[in-house]
Amino acid sequence: MNQIVVLMALFLSLSISHSQSINQVVEYGKDKKMLLGKINKKGLTKKPFKQWFTKNYNDYLVNEKIVNKLEGLLKDYKIKVFLGTWCGDSKREVPRFYSLLEKANFPKKQLEVIALDRREEAYKKSPNGEEKGLNIHRVPTFIFYKDGKEVNRIVESPKETFERDILKIITATNYRPNYQSVNYINNLLENKTISELKDMEIDLVPRLAEYVKGSREFNTFGYVLLRKEENEKALYIFDLNTKIFPYKHSVYDSLGEAYFTLKNYNEALKNYYKVLSIQPDDKNALEMIDKINESKI
Repeated sequence: MNQIVVLMALFLSLSISHSQSINQVVEYGKDKKMLLGKINKKGLTKKPFKQWFTKNYNDYLVNEKIVNKLEGLLKDYKIKVFLGTWCGDSKREVPRFYSLLEKANFPKKQLEVIALDRREEAYKKSPNGEEKGLNIHRVPTFIFYKDGKEVNRIVESPKETFERDILKIITATNYRPNYQSVNYINNLLENKTISELKDMEIDLVPRLAEYVKGSREFNTFGYVLLRKEENEKALYIFDLNTKIFPYKHSVYDSLGEAYFTLKNYNEALKNYYKVLSIQPDDKNALEMIDKINESKI
C-alpha cells in the first residue's frame, strides 16, 4: 500500500513538473519578461505577450487560395519553431505563422515551439537544449520535417510570404532560405578543420562576399558559437568577417570582444586599435582598451 502511495506521489510530482515546464515566464533586465523553453499558443496569448501576438495574428491576411492547396499536404509534416519573445522579427512573424497553420487545419500535435533566451550567458539557447545541432542562429526559425528528416526551413522571415514559401518547400520546388552563407559555412565547419578552411580562404572569402547580406550575418553566427563555447569556431567566424568586410570597424570590435571574453588580451587590444584606425572616436573601443590595460597591470 505504501509503495502505491509513493508511486502516485511521484507520478503527481512529475506531472506538475511537466506542466510547469510549458510556457515558463522568466524575468530579465528591468521589468522585462520572456517565455523560455517549450511553449504553445496559450502562453503567447497571456500578458505581456498577448498585445503583440493578438494584433499580428489578427492583422495577417491569409491567402486562402494557397492555403487550400497546403491543407492536405501539410499534414504529412512536423514543424519545429524557434523564436524569441524579445525579438521583433519573432513578434511579427510567429503570430502570422500561427494564423496560417490554423487556417490550414494543421494538427497541433505536429507543431513544437521553443522560446530561446536573450541573456548573454545563454544567448539563443533553451533550457533543455532543443536547439543543439540545428544551427539556430536567427530567430524565428521554422523547420519542416518529413519522415523524421529536415526538408527545409524558413529563417527569420519568408522570402515572399509564408503561404508561397511553404508551398515551395512541400512541393519540392527549389527553395533557399535566408542567410544561405551561414548555412554554407556551418556545413564547412562540420566537415573540415579550421586549418583546412584557412587554406581555402583565397577562394572562400570572395565567394562569400558575393552572397553574404552584410557583416551582421556572420557576426550573429559568431556570437551564437561563442555563447555555446565553441570558441575556435567563433574566433574563426569573427576573423573571417574581418576579411570579408575589412573596412567596417564593427567586425574588429566583435573579434576584439571575443578575444577579450577568452582572456586573450593582446589580440583583443590589436583589434580594438584597428577599430580606432577606422573610427578614431569609437567610445566602446576606447573604453575597452582602458579596461584591458587596467586588467594587465
